[in-house]
Formats: sequence, C-alpha cells, structure tokens
Amino acid sequence: MFKALIADDEIHMRFLLSETLKTIEDEEIEILTASDGKIALSLIKKHMPDIVFLDVMMPCIDGFEVCSYIKNSMEIKKIYTVLLTAKGQEIDKAMGVKSGADLYITKPFDPDYIIEITRRIISLKNN
Repeated sequence: MFKALIADDEIHMRFLLSETLKTIEDEEIEILTASDGKIALSLIKKHMPDIVFLDVMMPCIDGFEVCSYIKNSMEIKKIYTVLLTAKGQEIDKAMGVKSGADLYITKPFDPDYIIEITRRIISLKNN
C-alpha cells in the first residue's frame, strides 16, 4: 500500500490535502497526518511513507528541519519530500533545496498538481 504523510499545523490544509489524495481512486493510499514536525518525524520512523508533504512553518520542528533529518540523519533518500509553504522567496526555496527537498511548492497550490506528483511517485514505486 502506498503511504502519504501530510504534516501541516493548519487543520484545513491537512483536510484539503487529504481530500485531494483521496481522489486518486485507482490506487490504495494510506493517508497519515501530523500537526507538527515532531509528530511527523515519529510517524515517518514508524510508517516509512512513500511521500511526505511538509509545511515549512510548523511548531516544534519546522519543515526544513524535518526534511533535512529525513534526507541526512535518517538517510532515507527514497522518501519523496515535498515542501508546501506560503514562503515563496528565493532564499526560502534555496533553504528547501539545502534541506534535501525533492520539490518546493508555494501556497496556494493546484490540487491537480498534487495528484500528478503523487501519481508519478506511485508509478515509480510500482516499477
């Protein structure tokens, strides 16, 4: 089963992303959610999701730190990491790249793009 983790401190963003991912009817997707970076890391260690959508500005541990931890400390390169944020300046994008993010998307985002990315990762996992 394909696993997706949504980590965002705003409940409506977690809901929007969850509902968006649920529209991928041709695949079985387990959706996990976290309201802060600390919970996200715990869920990542326990469930090893295939894709992680991280808000940058979260309590406890921010998205940059979670991403960096996944990619460097845990050395889990196979988890596709997407940073979702309202911070769209070049310096923020550079920090996203430095943290090891596979993709950096600014809010508001197109739900169809989220579906496209997720389907691409599902396809890579299945091949």
